[in-house]
Amino acid sequence: MLFNSLLATLLVPMVAGSFVEPRDPNKLFTLEIAPGETVTVTEEEKWEMMDKRIHFFDITEWSDIPAVTPSADFKLLAALPFPTEMNQTCHVNALIPKLSKDNMRAHLERFSSFHNRYYLSKTGVESAEWLYGQISAVLDVAGHPTANIRYVRHVAWSQPSIIVTIPGRNQRTVVLGGHLDSVISGDRGAGRAPGADDNGSGSVMILEVLRVLLSDPRIASGDILNTLEFHWYGAEEAGLLGSQDIFTQYRASSRQVVSMLQQDMVGYVGRDGVERFGVVTDWVDLDQVAFMKRVIDTYTDIPYEETVCGYACSDHASANRNGYPSSFIFETPFGNHNPYIHTSNDTMEYVSFDHVLQHAKMATGYIYELAYWAFT
Repeated sequence: MLFNSLLATLLVPMVAGSFVEPRDPNKLFTLEIAPGETVTVTEEEKWEMMDKRIHFFDITEWSDIPAVTPSADFKLLAALPFPTEMNQTCHVNALIPKLSKDNMRAHLERFSSFHNRYYLSKTGVESAEWLYGQISAVLDVAGHPTANIRYVRHVAWSQPSIIVTIPGRNQRTVVLGGHLDSVISGDRGAGRAPGADDNGSGSVMILEVLRVLLSDPRIASGDILNTLEFHWYGAEEAGLLGSQDIFTQYRASSRQVVSMLQQDMVGYVGRDGVERFGVVTDWVDLDQVAFMKRVIDTYTDIPYEETVCGYACSDHASANRNGYPSSFIFETPFGNHNPYIHTSNDTMEYVSFDHVLQHAKMATGYIYELAYWAFT
């Protein structure tokens, strides 16, 4: 069990070659493919499932920790009410023009240039370290009095996660998250996996939202009601590993996460050329989904369409599994999304920064509205 992994003080040593750690071909993995339904597989079988788009939690390190609820509609007992109208429009509308497509383009060009961001590869660690440096630079420029960054070391794999915390006047925590790793079907450790859309686009968008948020006078002064966190998860493609580790630890330490929004793939307009968000409606908190629809209507310039993505389809599921309300707003309705993910063709050529900007507007509205919402 990895309850103490967030407190680990030593990095797994990096070695030359494709992998930070050698793989054990005989190791077996426990995968949860539905609530309470598990299978035991080899690593190769695990990746075959992934290539077939079979979603799962890899709960090998947490197999003795049950999910909080098996309910698909996720009306959590501890859930608190979300706003039924927007209360911070003046402040959010002042921030939105500061969002920069050029910043996001420049960051994504570098982030997708790493050979891959596979969670066991040398460049999987190096790319995360580069991102950590960019986030740290944003915090340094902002000079926020209490904002801090954590390089989250995981015990069972090499790639870290990253967390930025902006403390509020209470411990209720609002999370904006997305994964930082990439993968290619087949030659996962050595293959070229630029991951520009999946999920370089979400990673750089969250960074830009953080930069702009810290420019707000109220935020900059530390006058925030709720605690805000920005998460970049390692090892999502391997079974939601980084986010599981973090939210399992949060649950064990009784952290009060009141909302989590996942941003995984935010750059592709759609195979049909019709630009809209995909609002996921399964395995999410429906009250939060209703709030996110209002955020989209208020702060963005495009419509949304409801969609489903299945069990354990992205990191928001790790929040849900540990009892925390979450939602997932996707780049398009599922089935209309980027066809090049998990290939060497997931490049910037297929990323629309106008579309990434729409996600950034939405994420800015989400985080600012909930920063000052009393949740009572």
